[in-house]
Amino acid sequence: MSKGFILAAIAALTLSFNVMAQDSKEVKNEDEGYKFTISKELPVTSVKDQNRAGTCWCYSGLGFIEAELLRMGKPEYDFSEMYIVSNTYLDRAKAAVRTHGDVSFSQGGSFYDVIYGMKTFGLVPESEMRPGAAYGDTLSDHTELSAVSDAIVKAIAKGEHKSLQTDKKTGQPLWLESIKAVHDIYLGSCPEEFTYNGKKYTPKSFYESLGLNADDYVSITSYTHHPFYQQFVLEIQDNWRWGLSYNVPLDEMMRIFDYAIENGYPIAWGADVSEDGFRKNIRKGFCVLPDLEAKETIGSDMAHWTGMSASDRAKESQSKPTPQRWVTQEERQAAFDNWETTDDHGMLIYGTAKDQIGNEYYMVKNSWGDYGEYHGMFYVSKAFAQYKTMNILVHKDAIPKDIKKKLGIK
Repeated sequence: MSKGFILAAIAALTLSFNVMAQDSKEVKNEDEGYKFTISKELPVTSVKDQNRAGTCWCYSGLGFIEAELLRMGKPEYDFSEMYIVSNTYLDRAKAAVRTHGDVSFSQGGSFYDVIYGMKTFGLVPESEMRPGAAYGDTLSDHTELSAVSDAIVKAIAKGEHKSLQTDKKTGQPLWLESIKAVHDIYLGSCPEEFTYNGKKYTPKSFYESLGLNADDYVSITSYTHHPFYQQFVLEIQDNWRWGLSYNVPLDEMMRIFDYAIENGYPIAWGADVSEDGFRKNIRKGFCVLPDLEAKETIGSDMAHWTGMSASDRAKESQSKPTPQRWVTQEERQAAFDNWETTDDHGMLIYGTAKDQIGNEYYMVKNSWGDYGEYHGMFYVSKAFAQYKTMNILVHKDAIPKDIKKKLGIK
């Protein structure tokens, strides 16, 4: 065997090995899952855990306020969710009784409850009223609390009472004082005065010391059953205070998302999380709305033999990035009207990112503790947010000037 032949054989084997190695590398890349590149990330406070309590609205709402203070250059704060929860549930109980039960009484709430709450009741530090402290825990469990308070409210709201008894000393309805007593037992008593960093405050004076203005925060949504560029009461059960939302076209709502983050403003995000793209992927740290149809080949002979089924495409989207489904304004409205889009969960959006095929995402801080691949946060595709957003809460200056002008916001 000649030396030249041997060298040629070695070269051929080397080339073959390199090709095999390249093929192996490409396969590995195919199976490497989702890789995110962060485009913009805003400062936020630590992830909290709502545990066994329907208080996402409060955790996300106060997380938003804490992030707003960071944006304003203020120190990091940790506010008591249970203080806002206790006061809010008292008001919701009163609304339920006044309407004979037509206003639902439950653990849920809205971002407006936080804005209204801090303006009306004030704020207190977490150290003054911690979750679970009344029953020797560090996390909330409102199962028993709800069983007791729900029964009281239902008995009064649905009862055949010609009049309600009141406390002769305070003039307050006795049933309401019983609810307050239940809250004091399970949630702890709301402090009337406390010391923070060596200074005495009431909840109202503490809120006022922070430099926040509750009137600066607005709710934005996008539905066609009300006129655009006007406010309306979003028809969901947990909007029991009948808070108003500004209605804008879908493309403008998404412009507000992007403008807010790009200019340093966090977003309180209320969304439906019942889709498979959330439920099946949240532990892995992402939430997507995959396009399950190959529109160019549906019905063709090629599709019959080579096309992927919707279930195949859904499964593929759980292991690697795939094209996203972009809904229309009409599809979004239909999902709301058909109860396919429901008011499920409140979270905080604080950044933007992309995956390795260019899909855009928002970075989300959740309130389920150290959960999932990214320890309490996840990435939601822009397509999912466009479809399943119920409403967002933002500072009014987080809205592009041309949209603010259309809404009449100064």
